[in-house]
Amino acid sequence: MSWVTELIDLYEINSDKIGVIEYRGEMPYVLLPPFHTTVTAQITVTIDQDGNFMNAEPVDLNDKLTIIPVTEKSGSRTAGKEPHPLCDNLRYLAGDYTQYYKDDGICHELYISQLKEWVESEYCHEKVRAIYLYLKKNTLLSDLVDKKIIKLDEQNQIDDKENIQGIVQTKAFVRFIIRSSNSDLFELKTDECWKDRTLQDCYINYVRSREKEKGLCYLTGNMEAISYLHSKKIRNEGDGAKLISSNDSQNFTYRGRFVSKEEAFAVGNETSQKIHNALKWIIRKQGTFFDTLAVVTWESNRLCMPRWNVDTEMITSEYAWNDEEPEEETISDGNAVTAEKFYRALRGYGKKVDNTSAMILLGFDAATPGRLSMVEEMTLDSARYLENIKKWHESCNWIHEKWKGKERIEFSGMVGVKDVAEILFGIESKGGLAIADANGKKMYAEVARRLIPCIWNGTEIPHDYVNRAVLKASNPLTYKDRKNWERVLTLACSLVKKDRKDRKERKKEEWNVALDKNQKDRNYLYGRLLAVADRIEYRTYDDGDKARVTNAKRYMSTFSQRPFETWKVIEENIQPYMNKLGIAERRFYENLLNDIYELFEVDSFKDNKKLDGLYLLGFHSQAYDLKLKKEDPQEKEEEE
Repeated sequence: MSWVTELIDLYEINSDKIGVIEYRGEMPYVLLPPFHTTVTAQITVTIDQDGNFMNAEPVDLNDKLTIIPVTEKSGSRTAGKEPHPLCDNLRYLAGDYTQYYKDDGICHELYISQLKEWVESEYCHEKVRAIYLYLKKNTLLSDLVDKKIIKLDEQNQIDDKENIQGIVQTKAFVRFIIRSSNSDLFELKTDECWKDRTLQDCYINYVRSREKEKGLCYLTGNMEAISYLHSKKIRNEGDGAKLISSNDSQNFTYRGRFVSKEEAFAVGNETSQKIHNALKWIIRKQGTFFDTLAVVTWESNRLCMPRWNVDTEMITSEYAWNDEEPEEETISDGNAVTAEKFYRALRGYGKKVDNTSAMILLGFDAATPGRLSMVEEMTLDSARYLENIKKWHESCNWIHEKWKGKERIEFSGMVGVKDVAEILFGIESKGGLAIADANGKKMYAEVARRLIPCIWNGTEIPHDYVNRAVLKASNPLTYKDRKNWERVLTLACSLVKKDRKDRKERKKEEWNVALDKNQKDRNYLYGRLLAVADRIEYRTYDDGDKARVTNAKRYMSTFSQRPFETWKVIEENIQPYMNKLGIAERRFYENLLNDIYELFEVDSFKDNKKLDGLYLLGFHSQAYDLKLKKEDPQEKEEEE
């Protein structure tokens, strides 16, 4: 199935949510009916069913999203004068607008003439008639002035310096509430025009009754009214970029291939409405934003699925746990509890999936303010999607830390996509790592684009990302906060681990957080030596010395380039610290160093060539192993 068909199906299967305003945090969103759009209103006017003014007030800041009917042209209005059918700004609605502001009054004439046609049709609604009766009195602006909603200047004209909720007064958008005197009717229908489904249905039928010529929709193959003006506001309410546009009649981008735009592309009006409305709804409901790139995924059977872009701990915590015990116990290096919950969560998701469902991913970005491009499009069987999510977190599995609220937690798995971008391309800011530069934030979108194939299709990790992570992890002195460098180090370990497993020349190597005491790889062993040297010096620090940088970290960059030569310097520098240790602890570290030396081949130890990223795995695994050791060296010795 194509992405167009998936969006139409998404619209149809969620038809029960049409017109229902929901919230994602504090952000409202709605699945729009056909021929409707959303606006941000500033003024609410209340009238009765006979068109008599009752009240006016500024819109509640938490209830600004307003559903309004639109025409084909008004929905794409920018600088034109095409009026909306029912609700609009003051220039269109107020018959007395010219008394308070210099204007030709044409906008109001167009609006009231258009509204009259709807009122006189068989698809008129009582709320539409009430609004028409009120606006025909030409008292809207004077009523708003009396209620002190609109402020005038000394010349008794609308004051351009004043605004309503950040919008210039002359451009304030007005919506209506119609109070009914019939108590039974009040219980059946809502007074707010923007929430009344019966009003929306009346307008939909009214538009359909006025459709004349029909043509072939290139997307569905159905005969329906064709539209060449398509919706905007796709990624957010302020998004002016369009996904489908054919108004380039001067530059003729289709010249040489087609005579007219009709030959190039034709989309049915309702088909376009359903596609765009479904897309707007699902993006606001569960889309993820990477700077200007909006990526959205959904499951065709409306199942809740693990998010592709978050870390392992987040997938685990978001799963709706039940009382069932896991079918089998999963053992993982590092943090076994987190790993077990992660696999249990994936099994739980998998139990709900059938053979007919699919996961769809769409990504949209704008190269220019007016044109939106679909830059990513993927469809996977839901079971395959779950398997690939599992492989991604397994192949990158390492020990990571993060803040959750005010608590620092440790988890086994992989960090999220935004974390990867911030660690690889961010700088230290407010105690963490972030991409602060406005131009640099484009890297969020770039990282997401390049990691999507790795996560969704299991392709190799970009090798330049691996190299960048290794280079940054090898320079701890560039970070003021040790915790920030440790985030870089653990990400580098994850990427190196996946890279060495995926590349054919590596013969699918498997590396784990658990220390491999029998590994004889030169890079791994040199990393272990560096970790031991770092630990020896750190063990001698007092509480006031914790911020000091050890010799191991100070020489780490040089060590990664010339290990044999640099190790001699580090080894000499740790001797005074070794002498500060107690006899039992000193003996423990001396034995550990000797054990590592014995694993080296003589030639490989003396080889001074550059280390590859594997030395970071050896460094972190050894450091993590020492961190977990009991602090009493006597107990360690007895265990041995």
